[in-house]
Amino acid sequence: MAPRKTERILNLTICLLVSGRYLPKSRIREAVEGYHDLSDAAFERTFERDKDELRALGVPIEVGSFDPMFDDEPGYRILPSEFELPAIDLDAEEASVVGVAARVWQHASMAESTMSAIAKLRAAGVEPDASQLASLEPSVSATEPAFEPLWHAVLDRTRVSFTYREGATRTLEPWGITSSKGRWYVIGRDTDRDATRMFKLSRITDLPKRISRPGAFAVPEDLDLRSLARSLAPKEPTAEAIVAILPGKAPTLRRRGELTTSSVALPVGFEVVKVGYSDLWTMAEEVTRYAADVIVLDPPEMRDAVITTLERVAATTEPELVS
Repeated sequence: MAPRKTERILNLTICLLVSGRYLPKSRIREAVEGYHDLSDAAFERTFERDKDELRALGVPIEVGSFDPMFDDEPGYRILPSEFELPAIDLDAEEASVVGVAARVWQHASMAESTMSAIAKLRAAGVEPDASQLASLEPSVSATEPAFEPLWHAVLDRTRVSFTYREGATRTLEPWGITSSKGRWYVIGRDTDRDATRMFKLSRITDLPKRISRPGAFAVPEDLDLRSLARSLAPKEPTAEAIVAILPGKAPTLRRRGELTTSSVALPVGFEVVKVGYSDLWTMAEEVTRYAADVIVLDPPEMRDAVITTLERVAATTEPELVS
């Protein structure tokens, strides 16, 4: 997406988010940079395309009457309550990334465009709610290089491949992009696992690559991106596991946990970490991926689940005996 187009769509989102009420197209045209120099016909076409792209990305644009006395001209708005996911706790590392994004938001060129849009809304008699801008901070964050290629993939219905977390390659049919408290997520069908998945963009370690032609897949007709994102959001931990980890290994477990102690005798070099989890078997599968780098100390049912998972892996990879 060209920089000017990206900025125009971002300015449109800002305008509809902070207005607090339905805005007619005439006021939107005055307030949003990128619409000013267009002819009437070009503005109509561009505005409709921009709305379609925002909706394709999961941004809920409402249509209604901007004037309660007259209902002949429709207006548009974005409700903050529909734009954001529920709060998700940040650990120290993630909070620092959001802090960087917030500082990037203060970049002079973006701040100038934002203040210009707000000033024009006020001149048109609309008092904007600037506090809603916080939910857009990640839109200009330099820490999310995966955003733009995924944006294009969503619009073009193109499959992408990328490296996630500890080096796993994932292939995705992206249905939409959504945000929550300064973090961006992409949702779609993970073709390797044939399942719906949500990925945090900050955990994508390379630039997503297109691996298909445009139009390679169809998005479910009944897709409700916001509801789906809520259902896929990580659940709050309901139990704790005590594990021993080799230094420099299992970084995801380390980030989620905290150092503790144990009376169990361990091999030299292992550190004891307490980690919360919500599902026994999901946690067991995660521990299994680290093989001998992680040892489960407690609870016993977690040890049993890891042993069972390892036995299943061994059964599927055991070479056939040659007679």
